[in-house]
Amino acid sequence: AYLRLVGVEPMPWENRAHFYGIAARVMRQILVQHARARQAAKRGGREEHVALEGAEIAAAQSTVNLVELDDLLRVFAETYPRKAEVVELKFFGGLEAREIAAVLQTSEKTVLRDWSFAKLWLHDRLAPSG
Repeated sequence: AYLRLVGVEPMPWENRAHFYGIAARVMRQILVQHARARQAAKRGGREEHVALEGAEIAAAQSTVNLVELDDLLRVFAETYPRKAEVVELKFFGGLEAREIAAVLQTSEKTVLRDWSFAKLWLHDRLAPSG
């Protein structure tokens, strides 16, 4: 992730919030690319599962398919862009609510509400059918 962030020509960061936002997005891209590669037929089509101990999106199950999560986040972001950004910063960036609030320039309460809504929305769609 660091090599992608600094690359050949380092990007001038506007501020700390800008850096964390880009870092979370890069981490998401790396993890999803890795999961997609592992699912490819030439690699046996295995699913990549990641523990959600800190994120608590799926309390009933301890793993989630990153490719499915990425697809759902894209759909979610079309209707709820800020809430999707909260998920990205928390899940992929590892930030706490107060840090996310600083990055998004909103209140911590708003971040917590967005996170609660996003968890419910994602859990409903990630839960196994039936």
